Amino acid sequence: MKFTHPFSQFTVESTSYRRRLLLLSFVIGLLSGLTAVFLKNLVHYTHDLLSYGFDFSKGNYLYLILPPVGIGITILFSKYVIKDNISHGVSRILYAISKKNGKIEAHNMYSSMIGSTFTIAFGGSMGLEAPIVLTGSAIGSFLGRKFHLNYKSIIILIGAGASGAIAGIFKAPVTAVIFSLEVLMLDLTMVTLIPLLISSATAATVAYFLMGPGVLFSFQLDEGFYINHLPYYIVLGILTGFVSLYFTKMTIFIEDTFSKFKNTTLKWLAGTALLSAMIYALPSLYGEGYEFLHFLINNNTDELVNQMLFGHLSTPGLVILALGLIFTFKVIAMALTGGSGGVGGIFAPSLFVGGVFGVFYARVVNLLPFLQVPEKNMALVGMAGVMAGVMHAPLTGIFLIAEFTGGYELLTPLIFTALFSYLTIIIFEPHSIYTKRLAQRGELMTHDKDKNVMQMLKVSSLIETNIKTIRKEATLGELVKVIAESERNIVAVTDKDNNFEGIVFVNDIRNIIFNHDLYDKIKVEEIMYMPDPVVSPDESMEDVARKFQESGNYNLPVIKDGKYIGFVSRAKVFMQYRKLLKEFSDD
Repeated sequence: MKFTHPFSQFTVESTSYRRRLLLLSFVIGLLSGLTAVFLKNLVHYTHDLLSYGFDFSKGNYLYLILPPVGIGITILFSKYVIKDNISHGVSRILYAISKKNGKIEAHNMYSSMIGSTFTIAFGGSMGLEAPIVLTGSAIGSFLGRKFHLNYKSIIILIGAGASGAIAGIFKAPVTAVIFSLEVLMLDLTMVTLIPLLISSATAATVAYFLMGPGVLFSFQLDEGFYINHLPYYIVLGILTGFVSLYFTKMTIFIEDTFSKFKNTTLKWLAGTALLSAMIYALPSLYGEGYEFLHFLINNNTDELVNQMLFGHLSTPGLVILALGLIFTFKVIAMALTGGSGGVGGIFAPSLFVGGVFGVFYARVVNLLPFLQVPEKNMALVGMAGVMAGVMHAPLTGIFLIAEFTGGYELLTPLIFTALFSYLTIIIFEPHSIYTKRLAQRGELMTHDKDKNVMQMLKVSSLIETNIKTIRKEATLGELVKVIAESERNIVAVTDKDNNFEGIVFVNDIRNIIFNHDLYDKIKVEEIMYMPDPVVSPDESMEDVARKFQESGNYNLPVIKDGKYIGFVSRAKVFMQYRKLLKEFSDD
């Protein structure tokens, strides 16, 4: 068997290109790691400053004030300073990969960091991971374009930025690489994998150097995995699949509802009023919620759920009810934060919901006679289950929790729970929360290279304008003169305002074009016809390809608002398709 070096497709002359790609991966990992550390610390200390002296057990009216202020500042910053939408970080990356040739706007290297700081430090119920991932990916996109790399290399650097960001946040380099492969849907090849590994390892090292060996979540397992508990982990997987479905559907419903508000101020007032009321009643919804989750998983359940408006909860049933309210309303609070104008992501909320639901599930199971399952294990595995379902990324969930716990002692239950969660949600929802809207608009890049290349092709870039035009009132003799000067066997028929009226196909009139007696007797309108179908310059290339196939035509007219623009030919589409496929598949 012949061994092929992962970069063997590069010639000797392109060695400098390969080195440039690897060096940029290292630089991106360094910058992404620094960004992650900086933003996590900035939000942490801002949050501590703003919440200093909060009395969780009695409620605090600052809960009613801070989230609206933070989201309001975010809206003003986005609208008047950046003048662009800076929310939905991961979806924005996927859109750039699918539809913008990897171009992420340069302001995303800092704008989502600033917006998320105001949103989350002031109590918005979202996570910092998506803004940091967008920042890292924007750095990768910027450097890739700055050094004139090709499309494939730019996409790799976008993934390197995302991997560096995740590794910098969680000090979890393996998870970081898997996230880019699974969520950003990069190809699993050595050419892709090596830059991702360089970036994630570099970012994790930066985080270790600046923040020490401790990680965001570090858990010492009290109990290992027992095979007789496996059925409970499988049930947990199915239930977290339904929790993930609720998470996805509720988030999209609330965001769609708020998107219908035309008045930004009214949207902000409505969303933040509801959000503040929820946080006041359930203080655990304030901010990312990692501190609450950490205490919860370390068996401080009763103390934490008593930090709510309802006062002391003395019975196990009421504690379970409180936990149910917390994970249910966390999803709503997160969606209200984003819907009202805040900037953040769903990474932290999915971990939060999964952890709380895991404790909720364990408490319910432990009410049954002769049964006792470990709450901490169920919480950790529940986090993987909800992440796997919401993101449609079971491997990301599995390896993140494994790296949180410093080993693979829970690997078997993690696999079963994440797998059953994923298999449950895809029955009802085939797309993740990141890809749902992109898929609905036909803008989603997948692992299908043929489909991806078709999505990258644009009708507007393939329009041919070297086809002659003529009026329908013209005679056959005038048409012959146009044909004599034409390079093509088609003549477009338009009126004086360039409205498209049909075509004349030269092959259809070969029997009369040499008959001079007919030159003044036959009009163009007698021999023209309206072709079917026609295409729009904004149409997807997949639709255009289908029209070529169904009609059997070799040329299709491009029309917009009735106006003639040009033609798109099967030959040119195929030629451009072959060119892009070669570049895209250059592994």
